[in-house]
Amino acid sequence: MRKILWLLVIAIFAAAGWLAWALLMPAEPSAQTFVMLRPGYSTRRIAAELKASGIIRNEDAFIFWHYIHHRRSLKAGEYLFDKPRNIIEVHTRLARGEVYFRTVVIPEGFTMFDIARTVEAAGLGPAEDFLKVAQSDTALIADLAPSATSLEGYLFPETYQFSRMMTMRDMAGAMVCQFRVVAQRIGLTTATESQPEGNASGESGKSGHIFMVVTSLPARDPNAALTDLERAVIMASIVEKETAAAEERPLVAGVYYNRLEKKIALDADPSIIYAELLAGSYAGALHHDDMRFNSPYNTYTHAGLPPGPIANPGKSALEAAMHPARSDYYYFVADAQGHHRFAKTIEEHNTNVAAYRRAMRGK
Repeated sequence: MRKILWLLVIAIFAAAGWLAWALLMPAEPSAQTFVMLRPGYSTRRIAAELKASGIIRNEDAFIFWHYIHHRRSLKAGEYLFDKPRNIIEVHTRLARGEVYFRTVVIPEGFTMFDIARTVEAAGLGPAEDFLKVAQSDTALIADLAPSATSLEGYLFPETYQFSRMMTMRDMAGAMVCQFRVVAQRIGLTTATESQPEGNASGESGKSGHIFMVVTSLPARDPNAALTDLERAVIMASIVEKETAAAEERPLVAGVYYNRLEKKIALDADPSIIYAELLAGSYAGALHHDDMRFNSPYNTYTHAGLPPGPIANPGKSALEAAMHPARSDYYYFVADAQGHHRFAKTIEEHNTNVAAYRRAMRGK
């Protein structure tokens, strides 16, 4: 009997020692290791995934620790393990939901095509999946831009933190939500429009009044169906693509509004690039023949604004479209130094173009 008791004591101590070792001895991943734990995974499935990835040493010890801690909920998501951790530390991270977020930087002027590639580069899914949402899910902005055929122009440039648990629609919705925040802040929309009835992504809601200080936005047939907000965003997208110099943007916007007022074609090269992007035919540079490219986005051959934004403008470009500089300028051309020269007449403009060409030849 005594022998049996001693064996039992030894067995208990051995089990306790093993459990302490299994719980407290860190496992060291071979490198930075990502583990995706999806909603609906059982504790045993989670333990198996962690063990297979080299994050824990023993599945049973993980399950035991989970059950003696009152079955604390383990959060689904993607986790990054980049240093040795024991089972207790791993379990704590999962219970706290310390999921890994991927940084997505969207610069001003990126198109939805650029954004889709950026999302893919961040490891958040295929570019074509994001593009599919951006090209079709206009319900996200229907209250603001009823004429929109895509989310182009409303995917606000910003630095975002996304997890792989998010859908492409979630990510696009976050960008649209940020557009609403900025638009309301600068007076492009009312507070009612920025927070439409329905979900935070703005799937539904009633449009209010739009307050903008745009003094030269004539009503013209080519864009008669567009709201003032849509026209401002379209103009801002052109301004964004034309100049990176924030101080020039109101002047560039003023030039285009002057041309609209006189019914002069905008002749904006970025609009042709965008037309070819939509058609999948852009080769990386414009040539003379491209000026005749058949598209409503071609502002050389079609009067007025293009039917939609050609990029996603930032705050500065939006403000420039809202508050254009008053001037007598109708033309501008690059000066080969990162800025532009402005002209009132075609003769002055041709002189500036010749100067630009000479400067480029001298580089």
